[in-house]
Amino acid sequence: MSVSDLPLFQALKSKMQWHQSRQGVLAENVANSDTPGFRGKDLEEFTFDKALASRTVGLATARTSRAHIVGSMMRESGGAERDDASGFEITPDGNTVVLEEQMMKVTANQMDYQTVASLYQKGLGLIRTALSRNG
Repeated sequence: MSVSDLPLFQALKSKMQWHQSRQGVLAENVANSDTPGFRGKDLEEFTFDKALASRTVGLATARTSRAHIVGSMMRESGGAERDDASGFEITPDGNTVVLEEQMMKVTANQMDYQTVASLYQKGLGLIRTALSRNG
């Protein structure tokens, strides 16, 4: 098992992937800001609780008695889902994208991504330091 397979690092990776996907959705919103009838989209909010709950260690369970409950430790396919988010303003042509709102979301998303990436790097650095002093 590599260090990056630890649940904390897997959750941080998932968070970074979520931010990358969200950046694409937000970029699509900005690109279609003049498209009549376009509805702005956003991803369902990422939570570490959901990310950690869906992680398994890959162990197989054995049913040794007919009275035992059959368990499944299969990992869920965690695809990104888009939620229609209604903007606070709708133009006469039906477009819900407000550029200022989208640019604020893009900036916040970028800052959050950088924070998570920094946490990931710092965590790996701490483990390397701990291993080098004990080795």
